Amino acid sequence: MRVRELGRFIRDQRASARLSLRKLSTLAGISNPYLSQIERGLRRPSAEILQAIAKALRISAETLYVKAGILEERTDVADIGATIRLDTTLTPQQKKILLDLYQSFHAADAPKRRTAKKATAKKTSTRPANRGTKARKATAPRRGKKTA
Repeated sequence: MRVRELGRFIRDQRASARLSLRKLSTLAGISNPYLSQIERGLRRPSAEILQAIAKALRISAETLYVKAGILEERTDVADIGATIRLDTTLTPQQKKILLDLYQSFHAADAPKRRTAKKATAKKTSTRPANRGTKARKATAPRRGKKTA
């Protein structure tokens, strides 16, 4: 049954976002009992309610629509590279930047990204900062007080 699957999915997304039921209901603008019924698979929410929940969870409304059976899951794979290259509103430099960025997120480039992260890691000094400062301050005489 899709309603139960949808409810479980919403509950899992809420838990991942570390939101309480009450907080999510407030963010989505729906009542706490109604959201609880949705999560338990007792109610089938409308597309508008799903959109509000998706916005509150910061996920795609399309994902919830598919889980609810409102939309069919996409089986076609979009060619992002071709779409970027065909966009007439972008300059050649903007297209190159977008394509480079997009390609950097692919799994094939993961070893390169890990190496780059290591190379740009902040170098820390091996020498402790302010070594011996406390000892000097403790033994120095205080101003204004005369010592015998």
